[in-house]
Amino acid sequence: MSKFTPFADESAALVIGNLNIENRLDRVSLFGDLDLTLDKPGLEKAKALQVLINSVVEELESKTLPDKVATAPVVKVSNPF
Repeated sequence: MSKFTPFADESAALVIGNLNIENRLDRVSLFGDLDLTLDKPGLEKAKALQVLINSVVEELESKTLPDKVATAPVVKVSNPF
């Protein structure tokens, strides 16, 4: 897995299987799907996911966290095309 420091920037991203992980300063977003098959590739993906989750948990535990992060409301816009 490439170097991914959770909550460090607004641009880092990685992919595990079809699971996309995007870094933000206030969140790590995961979307897509990931099949952890009962074989060597499944084990490799599971370990990559474990490394990612462990690094997120370590970073969260190292901070004084607010009760909840404020999020901007989603604004719908007309399709410009």
